[in-house]
Amino acid sequence: MKKTLVAMMAALLCISLFAGCGGSAQEPAAAQENAGKEETENAAEENAGESEALADGILKVGTNAEFPPFEYVGDNGEPDGFDIALIKEIGKKLGVEVQVENMEFDALVASIGKKVDVAIAGMTVTDERKKTVDFSNPYYMAVQYVILPEGSGIAGAEDLSGKKIGVQLGTTGDFIAEEIENAEVSQYNKALDAVNDLINGRLDCVIVDKNPALVFETRFEGQVKAVDGDNFGFEPEEYAISLPKGDTVLAEKINAALQEMMEDGTFDALVAEYIEES
Repeated sequence: MKKTLVAMMAALLCISLFAGCGGSAQEPAAAQENAGKEETENAAEENAGESEALADGILKVGTNAEFPPFEYVGDNGEPDGFDIALIKEIGKKLGVEVQVENMEFDALVASIGKKVDVAIAGMTVTDERKKTVDFSNPYYMAVQYVILPEGSGIAGAEDLSGKKIGVQLGTTGDFIAEEIENAEVSQYNKALDAVNDLINGRLDCVIVDKNPALVFETRFEGQVKAVDGDNFGFEPEEYAISLPKGDTVLAEKINAALQEMMEDGTFDALVAEYIEES
């Protein structure tokens, strides 16, 4: 009997010790788990208000310097123009260095978040592009123009049917031309190349944004004329800076800088310098 009682007491003691050990082993695990949660929450709080695109102090910007006066290659061989000046001013307000890379327009959207952080290139906000990137608030309202050779009989939308039309690849003009009945569309990496083919009789017209169209009209005075797209039923469009998808912090900071520029006169000064005097 005594032996049995002793055995039972020993068993109970072991169970008690086991439970105690189990409890003491679980407490550090729970503490570690809670500590891990706290570290994660603290890190999230510390990273709030930051953007990965700005973390290194450099904003890498993609552009296509074939779209005067918004972007073109300056006398120093570097991209220049309204958009370039605009993004550099934004960089100053954000306290980061701006590095601009010139590339084909059609490659810009795909490069965001990979080769570059953002892109600015007279880019129209479209639903199709929104599937891949986000956009800043619009900074410019534009409309497409039709560049015609002097003496052309093209005057309205119905006259574009069946015509040879030149466009810059990936631009709004490219999208518009796709919808024109029986049109023979030629895509170019540079709008200038399309205008040259127009002058040489290879095209009937070129569809491009208003400001570049007016620049080409001045450059090739007497050879081409730029006609308001309103005559062809073209709708106004908005230019904006394309941003990495989901980077709301970067969007907020760029939008705030844009708003500040519009309020302090910086934006109007750039318009006067690059667009109104072009």
